[in-house]
Amino acid sequence: MCGITGYWNATGLDGRATADLAGMTQTLVHRGPDGAGHHIDLRLGLALGHRRLSINDLAESGAQPLMSRDGKVLLIVNGEFYDFKRQRAHLMALGDRFVSKSDSEIAIGLYQHYGMPFLEHLRGEFAFALFDVDKDELVLVRDRFGIRPLFYHATPEFIAWGSEVKAVLKHPQVPCRLSRPAALNQMMQTMVPGTSAFEGVHALEPGHFLRVTRADGRLQYHDHCYWDLTFPEDGEHTQPGSPDYHIDRVRAELIDAIRFRLEADVPVGCYLSGGIDSCSILGLATGAQQSPVKAFTISFDNEAYDESHIAAEMARSMNADQEVIRLGADDLYGEHFVNTVWHSERTFYNTLGVAKWWMSRRVHECGYKTVITGEGADELFGGYPAFKRDMFLHGLAGQPESMRREFQAALDRSNRLFKGAILAGEPTSHPSWDTLCGFTPSWLQPWIETLEEVRPLLSEATREELGDYDPVAAIAEQINPEHVRNRHPLDKAQYTWSKTMLEGQILNWGGDRVDMANSMESRPAFLDHHLAEVATQIPPGFRIRGSTEKWVLREAVRGVLPKVLYEREKFAFMAPPAHTDSAKRDRVRDLEERFLSPDLIREAGLFDAGNVGAFLDQYRREEDVVALTRSDKILNHLLGLQILHEQFVQAALTAT
Repeated sequence: MCGITGYWNATGLDGRATADLAGMTQTLVHRGPDGAGHHIDLRLGLALGHRRLSINDLAESGAQPLMSRDGKVLLIVNGEFYDFKRQRAHLMALGDRFVSKSDSEIAIGLYQHYGMPFLEHLRGEFAFALFDVDKDELVLVRDRFGIRPLFYHATPEFIAWGSEVKAVLKHPQVPCRLSRPAALNQMMQTMVPGTSAFEGVHALEPGHFLRVTRADGRLQYHDHCYWDLTFPEDGEHTQPGSPDYHIDRVRAELIDAIRFRLEADVPVGCYLSGGIDSCSILGLATGAQQSPVKAFTISFDNEAYDESHIAAEMARSMNADQEVIRLGADDLYGEHFVNTVWHSERTFYNTLGVAKWWMSRRVHECGYKTVITGEGADELFGGYPAFKRDMFLHGLAGQPESMRREFQAALDRSNRLFKGAILAGEPTSHPSWDTLCGFTPSWLQPWIETLEEVRPLLSEATREELGDYDPVAAIAEQINPEHVRNRHPLDKAQYTWSKTMLEGQILNWGGDRVDMANSMESRPAFLDHHLAEVATQIPPGFRIRGSTEKWVLREAVRGVLPKVLYEREKFAFMAPPAHTDSAKRDRVRDLEERFLSPDLIREAGLFDAGNVGAFLDQYRREEDVVALTRSDKILNHLLGLQILHEQFVQAALTAT
């Protein structure tokens, strides 16, 4: 795991290149404290920077940038290529030789033998930049699910890229301004795929590579999708009458995914919550490692949101050495909230991201650099409450009425805590999504509901700049309709979530960005693409069977789960919102006074100071729990955008 950055100028570089690249690379020191590498070619106009977190090949031979033996291919990598020893042996048989023991080096050999189709040989989570000197061509690549981040700013003469936006913004040719459309999307929580919070800075989409070529002193850009999560058309799922077939396949692929992610030259631990995802990871990792695994668990100071007692039972059953990180108001707000915004480079609706920052810090303090995590299981196996709702509303056509009643009762039981947060208070829809999917997915509905409350908070100048911009339609326009057409409703819900919220939320402020804030690599085993391709073939009725979500996964791992966990309904992992106790309200009030004063709001220019003040007054008087939960989300986003303005825009103005 590392941080990468660099830039390519079509007309060459001058004497400022070394200082510019050093500044960009230094912004990523938290991603790679174990070393720094640079490569500058003034004639080519190319600058490559790398910060190293040494996990495989701890010797200096693994330092980057890497170069092919003939000097024709240059490479910088963030992430891991699994099964790399087999690939190295394969390349050796073809005549290749290696200068390091690094997994990253296989990308050079595979590229030289296969060209861009070499991407299908890569297994893991990665983002990298590869430069082919003979072709005078740059390629930026991001892994299939977007586990590792990669951003870029592009003009006809210049491109800069980096693992984080802050590295891109550090280059003097990249302007720093918060995007008004992105601000509105953040206020409703869901970003448009391929965007960032900043104007002119794009996120390379998951499963894509950007090919950049040069001709006549100008750069040309070609975006390609090399992989996508693909569900079969409705009724075409594999072996629809044989659950054992799918259970066995899921078990086998999950074990392989975990086994590969235990490969490292440093100890590997596990994140452990009270859900079956992380618990199954711990159980199978214990078996594969043939020894107890170090486990890290978050405990909240609110009983309704705390799962640590279940995690403790799982840890005991596996004889794991468990670290429990207990968090309250002082931990989730104040400077920790501000710091998490800086690392995430976007807003978040819940302080779960702050909690994850604390957990990665504890991992680091315990001497660990990497953990295996459970992200992705809900996306692949139908775990979220919103998926259940869509299965009930749209996916049970022709099923007995008794089953529908059972399903509805289960939804009613599980929805109470999440209304206003991840489930809408009342059903809502949007024509763009009704056209795309035949219905508006339930996961999107709470954010549409929120949108109606946040529009009045925008300043007049922001509203004028946005014009008739529709943030909900903008998201729909980025979804490939070919991947939802003729699919089962559950497949549509899972696919659209995975293309938006998985990459923009779960893997961002719930994953890589807060983990790497403390120089710690997370490895989500469920997002191994071999396992994903098996999961998409499972009939919807096996993913959600009756009122039981993730049924196939439960059956695949039931042997390592305590009975209470095997039978437990999905509980969304969230931190207690601010309204749940007076201490959190007080800490939020401190942040309000620091970042939401009328003068600071007017200075940032995004919001109307009077309307924000009225919103805060109403929030303090509100008593309805659903309304309070929704207002908590909005307040977190307000604070986040104001903090981003201070940390980046105002800081850039001050620096100049």
